Amino acid sequence: MAAFWYVLVGFLLVGIALMGRFLDRLPVSPAMIYLMVGFLLGPAVFDVLELHPLRELTLLESITEIALLIALFTVGIKMRVPIGDWRWSVPLRLATISMVVTILGIAIVAVVFLDFDWRLALVLGAVLAPTDPVLASDVQLRSAQDRDSLRFGLTGEGGLNDGTAFPFVLLGLGLMGLHEIGYGAWRWFAVDLVWGTVGGLGIGFVVGTTLARGVRLLRAWRRDAVIFDEFLLLGVIALSYGAALAAHALGFLAVFAAGLALRRADDIHEHSKSASDKPPLTPSMLNVNEQLERIVEVAVVLLVGAMISTGYWSTAGLLLAAILFVVIRPLAVWIGVRGSDTSNAPRRLLAWFGIRGIGSVYYAVFFAGYELRDAVATELLSAVFTVIAASIVLHGISAAPLMELYRARRSRGRPEVALSDKR
Repeated sequence: MAAFWYVLVGFLLVGIALMGRFLDRLPVSPAMIYLMVGFLLGPAVFDVLELHPLRELTLLESITEIALLIALFTVGIKMRVPIGDWRWSVPLRLATISMVVTILGIAIVAVVFLDFDWRLALVLGAVLAPTDPVLASDVQLRSAQDRDSLRFGLTGEGGLNDGTAFPFVLLGLGLMGLHEIGYGAWRWFAVDLVWGTVGGLGIGFVVGTTLARGVRLLRAWRRDAVIFDEFLLLGVIALSYGAALAAHALGFLAVFAAGLALRRADDIHEHSKSASDKPPLTPSMLNVNEQLERIVEVAVVLLVGAMISTGYWSTAGLLLAAILFVVIRPLAVWIGVRGSDTSNAPRRLLAWFGIRGIGSVYYAVFFAGYELRDAVATELLSAVFTVIAASIVLHGISAAPLMELYRARRSRGRPEVALSDKR
């Protein structure tokens, strides 16, 4: 079986690499191909791979956790807008106001139309609230030099809300009696939400900034010092994540913040007098991280396709996906960015590209790892995997043509399709 997986992943990676130019001309994303291959391998077609998530919870949680950490660090390194710049208002609004509206909207739909228990519905809303920082490559920042404001908003949202959604998953678990939230939910608010957010961001910035300065000092002391970028990036991820977890803060936010801190340190260094003597840290780290990101994307989406083929899908999930994409997400974006300098066309694109993916898989598996009845866990997992698959297909088909239209209108000088740069 091990040999089979090596051969399969090898064929997929080589095939995508060779067909990259061809796929760019089609409304097909690599994730759609991985999903289809996973489904074909499952019991529904060739019956090569039967995967029951409740039997493989530890494996799935580990894979998706690693994938998410790599993706969030990559997102942080790509974002060169200084902290405090007005352009951060859009991703912050999307990752807070819009996310809460999304959680409530999904919970209401799950109770009214899908007959979910209201506490389970709240968990479902929190699980599906994060947008994906991996599968949305067509609509997110392509490099650290990308200055597109629409891409910045979507990328920042994906980097932030994979962390900010976690307290709401814990709130749902607390209401089900599976997590301590305190009388009147005081502990949840003070520890899980406030401290988790502030502590996670703070720890990440401290770790990223400290390591950046340490490397600069080492290079100043010994100009021939060899820095292994692969070990450095993995060390930053591990240190920031581990320190945040030890402090009961949000680890995903810490990793994202560590990436931001490294990028900020590089940008400050770039304008210093000694910049020519000390090469930047982040370009090579970003290159390595992006390669790792593609590999884990293959693994996670293949597994999602295989689990759907095994039977972990539901008509309720299809209904939820339709309402989420057409009603809840547009409403949440409209409420979240209302009053900001976001013009109508980008607002419509922000509303459509609420792509669900690896973060939701991780949270769903995390939730299922508690002592739950199999029927409850299966119901939630099936709905989540169905929504993710629908998102991969619908957003994968629409991303390239819609973004091409967006770029074409911008190139013709249509200011109404860009986020306003006036300040």
